[in-house]
Amino acid sequence: MVDRVPEPADGDERSILLGWLAFHRDALRANCAGLDAGQLATRSVPPSSLSLIGLVRHLTEMEDAYAAWALGPGGPWRGVWGDYTDDGPEWDFDVDASVVDESLAAWEQKKALADERIAAHATLDSVGAGNGRSLRWNLQKLTGEYARHNGHADLVRESIDGWTGE
Repeated sequence: MVDRVPEPADGDERSILLGWLAFHRDALRANCAGLDAGQLATRSVPPSSLSLIGLVRHLTEMEDAYAAWALGPGGPWRGVWGDYTDDGPEWDFDVDASVVDESLAAWEQKKALADERIAAHATLDSVGAGNGRSLRWNLQKLTGEYARHNGHADLVRESIDGWTGE
């Protein structure tokens, strides 16, 4: 059994939004807990490149796009793993076990930076210089990304060792 962050209690809007973000971040952490690099890089259903570490890398990008960059000082956004083009590689998903440690560290770093940027915005209506959207919009978008992809993570984890999170 993995200790988990509980669902948020009822409260004010900011507390609820931050509570759900913490809950969903922790759900991904729980799905990765106890696995080695090879397992984290295991592709769900070949030829799909979906893996737990790919999801971590994708959500690292989302932490950056919808919090760290979006709520920061502005300037052009650059992908965490490289530039994306229509015919280029999927830097977050086209990976193997060799990137696990760096990917987990980058995820922790982007979450910490995102939390700093979130805390710097006093109100949910405060607009970020990166994407010109409110803190409220960015928190909802980021939490939605986690919620959507945690369903994938649940299935990938179960296919690896049978563990189910909830």
